[in-house]
Amino acid sequence: MRFLPHTDTDRTAMLEKIGVSAMSDLFADISPEFHIEQGSLNIADALSEAGIVRKFAQAAEKNRNATNTRYFLGGGTYHHFVPAVVDYIVSRGEFLTAYTPYQPEIAQGTLQALFEFQTMIARLTGMDVSNASMYEAATATAEAALMARRITRKNRVVMAGSVNPRYRSVTSNYLSRLEGEYVEVDIGQFGTDLDSVIASIDDKTACVIVQYPDFYGSVYDLAPLRAACDAHKCLMVVAFSDISAFALIESPGAMGADIAVGSGQSLGIPMGFGGPHLGLFTCKQKYLRQMPGRVCGLTNDADGKRGFVLTLSTREQHIRREKATSNICSNQGLMCTAAATYMALMGDAGLATVARHSAAALQSLVSRLPSHISAATGPHYNETVLSFADSETRNRFLAAARDKDMFAGIPLEQIDTNAEARHLLVATTEMVEADDINDYLAILEVVK
Repeated sequence: MRFLPHTDTDRTAMLEKIGVSAMSDLFADISPEFHIEQGSLNIADALSEAGIVRKFAQAAEKNRNATNTRYFLGGGTYHHFVPAVVDYIVSRGEFLTAYTPYQPEIAQGTLQALFEFQTMIARLTGMDVSNASMYEAATATAEAALMARRITRKNRVVMAGSVNPRYRSVTSNYLSRLEGEYVEVDIGQFGTDLDSVIASIDDKTACVIVQYPDFYGSVYDLAPLRAACDAHKCLMVVAFSDISAFALIESPGAMGADIAVGSGQSLGIPMGFGGPHLGLFTCKQKYLRQMPGRVCGLTNDADGKRGFVLTLSTREQHIRREKATSNICSNQGLMCTAAATYMALMGDAGLATVARHSAAALQSLVSRLPSHISAATGPHYNETVLSFADSETRNRFLAAARDKDMFAGIPLEQIDTNAEARHLLVATTEMVEADDINDYLAILEVVK
């Protein structure tokens, strides 16, 4: 709540200083037809500070959120545990900025945090190099398409239909004003059959973009796609929504990705009503010069001492606009610091534990579904689609779950407009416990 320190005496003094007699004189240039007569709004008398705090605290208690319910929502934003030390670090004044540290001599701590962030992201994704972040996953995916066009000097982009619809929408929007072709390939309902994607590749294709695990949580082999990309001399771009998966399953780099992009929100960043998120961008070493954003590096100064610097910064404010590889004007520096703190705290073993719990919770749920509910087939990480007989049954289940303080999933058509209104996108993380799954299944059993 804002603190407004000005007294009536203060306001009178300020009005006298600027030469007006009343507050209303400040709005003299606004047409009288838009004026509001004093007392006409029927607003209650002001409350005391204690009364205001009580009023809003009572209103806040009515909110249902991930901290006071059982939570099975995903779709690109995930409810992972955030250790207290993460909030402590990012709340320190030294880190309270989202902007690039241009003066290394006074920004060594921030530069080192970003350097460590890059190193850990590169390790987790299995890629050679990471930049110091993008806005979020959707724009990172679009920037990957632009980067592939520059590298290959081709202008055809193929996008698998199993990529997050929001990533597809933003990428399509980015490319809509450029020459070339943007193709979205339908690979079937919740499917992972890449044959149709491979069939759509030709010698004019700059890149193929797939999501792994895909939007529906499916995990699948990318080797056939890698071979097809090699045959047509195009790049394979792998997007992801929950990077914690790569503590358990093969990384994009191990699967042969040329560029890997996605969200870092699951690395110690709370959901926050949809933001802010953290966009991740990684690639093979040979493509570094075409990567958007900024890269922090390690060097030695004139005295031989270790120092951190801004090694690469190829945006339009730094070099000639026509040679820039990005128009992103600020990285998510604070979110990078949160992610770096989280990864350093968790370590390899901690990240693997989170991933195993997330995947095991989904397996426990799917393996015990009642006969009238089906789940998407094939291997999944921590997300899948449940299918009901019809939308009415699904909606009754969602209402019954809400009555039990449970967010049971996302009606799929709310994000994927091509989906039938009987499907439910369900996600599990380490925050889902055995009792939550038992209660979920109990509600499914009685709602038919």
